[in-house]
Amino acid sequence: MIIQTQEQLDKACAALAKNNYLTIDTEFLRDKTYYSKLCLIQLAGPDVDAVAIDPIQYDLDWTPLNDLLANENVIKVFHAARQDLEIFYQMNGKIPHPIFDTQVAAMVCGYGDSIAYNKLVEGITGHALEKSAQFTDWSRRPLSDKQLKYALDDVIYLRDVYKHLDKHLKEHKRDGWLKQEMDILTNPDTYEIPLDTVWQRIKIRSDKPEVLAILRDLASWREETARQRNLPRNRVIKDEALADIAVYRPKDIEGLSRIRNVPKDMTHGDKAKNLLAIIKKAQKSDKGTWPKVKRGTPFPREATPILEMLKLLLKINCSEADVAPKLIANVKDLEEIATSDEPDCSAVKGWRMEVFGKDALALKNGQITLGLKDGVIHKFKNNA
Repeated sequence: MIIQTQEQLDKACAALAKNNYLTIDTEFLRDKTYYSKLCLIQLAGPDVDAVAIDPIQYDLDWTPLNDLLANENVIKVFHAARQDLEIFYQMNGKIPHPIFDTQVAAMVCGYGDSIAYNKLVEGITGHALEKSAQFTDWSRRPLSDKQLKYALDDVIYLRDVYKHLDKHLKEHKRDGWLKQEMDILTNPDTYEIPLDTVWQRIKIRSDKPEVLAILRDLASWREETARQRNLPRNRVIKDEALADIAVYRPKDIEGLSRIRNVPKDMTHGDKAKNLLAIIKKAQKSDKGTWPKVKRGTPFPREATPILEMLKLLLKINCSEADVAPKLIANVKDLEEIATSDEPDCSAVKGWRMEVFGKDALALKNGQITLGLKDGVIHKFKNNA
């Protein structure tokens, strides 16, 4: 069913509010805009048939939906929730809560790293989802019956996936593990990008503080412009152009026009003057505020053996706990544990400490060792 009237939306949200959970998914486009363009919202509950809300074709008051998403008594179940949550945060400044992300839950339950939704559905329910409409243009109207079925199937089968994973988590006393991950997803800071940090995503072949200060201010200007005009960042000006401008530091329009990657429309008139003003302002700013890149020290060769043992230990412990290694630690975490006297990475905090961190520190301190037994690598406690 596709909701076409305010009365239908009110009734659907009221019915869903009586359930202890609902499943939710969105279809959106983002290739031509800074902010995601919401094209469809799909909802279902254990006692409520799946419905689709069309924000493009029908002008509706979103208050009932916003209230439902904020209802603390109803768990909102997503798969790979981050982009969906970001869309709702953009819509009304609030993040749905509480939530359950089946992709993260699947990693906690041993389904591997970031499993695709169709694979998870098939693995749990035996049903193979029809994916031919996966890459459709969801902004075009009217939507076909095939498109609607594809969209609604996602939330229909998400109910069975949720029930299976939720049961597994509770039986193995891992629901607390998932909650820690969901707290991160529902934190507004996860979706707020400070303007003075966006430059860090841009590749540049210089680490001079002056160059980085210019890049920082140029990237901040581009970010603001992209948000205001709702354009992708590279539609305003490409990363390569910003990096080249920062490196060459042109003093006038002639110098700006000689930089290869700068678009022609930005080498004259007000656009050029604006870029030059940003450069000049950055150069005159307090040098104490200029970014400084910490030179990465090469990983010490003498620590390589412990790093390799930590990698093995991670595989062993994750296999024993039936948890995806990607969820526990990455290479940087392992390097920090191998080289730091007091590692402060996520792998030695919270539930990860129990799964891996304790053994990792014990291995480093010589309290356990790894060895072969019957052709398989095992952990052995040292009695010393």
